Amino acid sequence: MAERSRSGGPVRTSAADARQPSLTDVAEVAGVSHMTVSRVINETGPVRPETRARVLAAIGELGYRPNSAARALVTGRTGTLGVVALESNLYGPASTLFGIENAAREAGYVITISSVSRPGRSSVADAVESLRRQAVEGIIVIAPHVSAARALDAVPADFPVVAVGGGEAATVPVIAVDQRDGARRATEHLLALGRRTVWHVAGPEDWLEARDRELGWRETLERHGAPVPRVVRGDWSSRSGYEAGRSLAGERDLDAVFAGNDQMALGVLRAFAEAGIAVPRDVRVAGFDDVPESAYFTPPLTTVRQDFIEVGRRTFGLLAGHMEGGDRRARALVVPELIVRESTGPR
Repeated sequence: MAERSRSGGPVRTSAADARQPSLTDVAEVAGVSHMTVSRVINETGPVRPETRARVLAAIGELGYRPNSAARALVTGRTGTLGVVALESNLYGPASTLFGIENAAREAGYVITISSVSRPGRSSVADAVESLRRQAVEGIIVIAPHVSAARALDAVPADFPVVAVGGGEAATVPVIAVDQRDGARRATEHLLALGRRTVWHVAGPEDWLEARDRELGWRETLERHGAPVPRVVRGDWSSRSGYEAGRSLAGERDLDAVFAGNDQMALGVLRAFAEAGIAVPRDVRVAGFDDVPESAYFTPPLTTVRQDFIEVGRRTFGLLAGHMEGGDRRARALVVPELIVRESTGPR
């Protein structure tokens, strides 16, 4: 005996039921033409509100999923963006990528990532071309290195590309956290505590962010008439911060240190503890990034917070504007925030 549906009709159990519902199925259930369904899905023409509602209800009832390749042919849009990213587990680049993915997802886009191990003109250009062949609508290049920033000159002018970082001379729209302002905030905070000067543990010279943070630190000391000590160079790692801290521990009149990132600050704190230097009693220490662990350092670290979710949102907005024919020289800065904790004294 054949099984019956609730409406009394037979329940079809043929192999055809295993297929995905088609555009024609949606049209039949909604009582409209397949062209009307296509216009609703692809947003390519006027449809009366009540008709649109019926089509959307039919799509939900059948669980219909539009064919993305076919939709791209109709609309000329793939709903996909490309990101050229450095192969890195450092907090800044990884968090930047997360912020971009979050913003793209909220806008209904998916992300295709092309990773480069050694940022340079040829590797960035190859990554951009690879993404273009995958029919992405636009590309975001995360360019924290000097060499990656220079590679932006090779980006084709006829395709929408924006950069996170990239420097002031970049030939594409750029979004960045104001690194100089963040360094200024940290340095002025330490000077306001009565410190004679502030030593700096800087990041690698080939990173734009390291250069900008060092420049912000130096400009602030000079503006306040404070001595400018020698720069101690690290590589962003806690180990390099530890070696820098051991070097600084022997300096006379040392009473404040601004580390270029929180991981190096962690190394500095360890080296000072081993040398019998109490933080913040003897030396005040500040970092940069506000990594999740920084609130649990010993002592909890004063640092500069970068809003990577905002970076992602504004990067996507800049790219969307560029895809619509916006200014290729657009620039946007995200303002960082000083987070004061016990490493610079009682709050």
